Amino acid sequence: MGSKNKLKRFKENETFSNVYQPTRDKLVTGDFELKGLWNTTVFKNENPLVLELGCGKGEYTLGLAERYPNKNFIGVDIKGARFWRGAKTAVEEGTSNVAFLRTQIELIDHAFGQDEVDEIWITFPDPQIKYKRTKHRMTNADFLERYKSILKPEGIMHLKTDSEFMHGYTLGLLHGAGHEVLYANHNVYKQEGSPAEVTEIQTYYEGQYLEKGKAITYIRFKIK
Repeated sequence: MGSKNKLKRFKENETFSNVYQPTRDKLVTGDFELKGLWNTTVFKNENPLVLELGCGKGEYTLGLAERYPNKNFIGVDIKGARFWRGAKTAVEEGTSNVAFLRTQIELIDHAFGQDEVDEIWITFPDPQIKYKRTKHRMTNADFLERYKSILKPEGIMHLKTDSEFMHGYTLGLLHGAGHEVLYANHNVYKQEGSPAEVTEIQTYYEGQYLEKGKAITYIRFKIK
């Protein structure tokens, strides 16, 4: 994508009522006014709040929002030029249970209050396979602690990935730390009984992975 195009999208994001772009300073100093108040201020209801972390173009966030009109969804990504597509579609279609937040995932506990979130989806994250990249892996112990701090006590986590490595790493970590694995499937499109929300909502890249014959994996779990 050219820098001109990116700039245009950044500017357009600023006009969307469903896009929130707090500065890092605002989050870290605790001045972010929406923390703990997303439902009352943004969605103006008390429906369950669901995040998609690393939402990319926002296709999964939109797909879930369409499927569950009685839940509120927030796509989170640092790349505003990407989620511009999802935000624009939501505005054009009048989808009122969707918002987008531009921030780094490691600041997630500064953007949401304790027990504010009901569910978190992580879809197709970079597996960060090299050992020195472990700290950036989105299901490592540090990240799980951050998620736990914003999730309700019975809050649900979802991991959907095309990376067998990420699937295996996360399962091993969950079992080792005594977290509760509710469901695990290493090939959701080949096994019967896979959850519909996992197989019926697809991202553009997921379609490409499937064309190449890659297995798509899924884990549902609770952080204890």
